[in-house]
Amino acid sequence: MTTTTITTPFTLPTRAEDVPAAFAERFNSGDADAVRELYEERAAFVPESGEAVHGSARISAANAPFLALGRPISVRPRQVHVAGDIALLVVDWEIGGAVRSTATDVARRGADGYWRYVIDSPFGAAPVSTH
Repeated sequence: MTTTTITTPFTLPTRAEDVPAAFAERFNSGDADAVRELYEERAAFVPESGEAVHGSARISAANAPFLALGRPISVRPRQVHVAGDIALLVVDWEIGGAVRSTATDVARRGADGYWRYVIDSPFGAAPVSTH
């Protein structure tokens, strides 16, 4: 006898303030494809190095080390500013005590009514380290 597991698909956020929680839910599932769905096709991801990457494959690759930690992310939106279909999100986040920072992100409401990242800068509000 085989057992079939039915999973509930993730919903995309319909409000800008729900984008961080939607990201956390998807991230905590460990499903890289679910995380990728929260980005616009030509979105930018800005890793700690500060050099943005663009496109689904490169953004997935940039998120992979965080997902590989295998720890849950917690998010706490600090500020959400909406101007029409564009939003600025300032979000404190932590991945299971391993890494934390404050993100400065931009999201946009698409023609379908769902909000997705245009720019994801997880270390955007972190102090610049001098090496």
